[in-house]
Amino acid sequence: MPHLNELIILKNFSDLSNSELYKILELRIEVFTVEQDCAYQDLDDKDKDCQHLWLEDNGEILSYVRINPPGIRFPEPSLGRIVTKANARQKGHAETLIIKGLEIIKADYAMPTKISAQSYLENYYSKFGFVKCSEEYLEDNIPHIEMIKDA
Repeated sequence: MPHLNELIILKNFSDLSNSELYKILELRIEVFTVEQDCAYQDLDDKDKDCQHLWLEDNGEILSYVRINPPGIRFPEPSLGRIVTKANARQKGHAETLIIKGLEIIKADYAMPTKISAQSYLENYYSKFGFVKCSEEYLEDNIPHIEMIKDA
């Protein structure tokens, strides 16, 4: 649950300010590209069709989730680019956003939700009701699995 100074923000791409978009991309690159040492194309042309959900504290984005509508990543709606700043981990921020994202998907689509999860996070995502629904595969040279949660 967010603390008093922390805000949960949900915006469509067209409603993001330049500063907000910059901070989102900065966090994603900081964690996915630099920290995880993974060169990949983060700007995948999906952001413009998605909702962007994040938790910030005093203007700093601590954790972020991208909500993909059906047909963008999978036939089902999905959560993606789930990321938390290194110094903000182990505080429940990602959990808060995942739960909020699932509530939004349930309200907007009433469909199952699918994710592409790094394989080592299978147990983590299972606590939200996701179950493995694919064999392991490499995505950007990192082992992943698809997981699905009933509506």
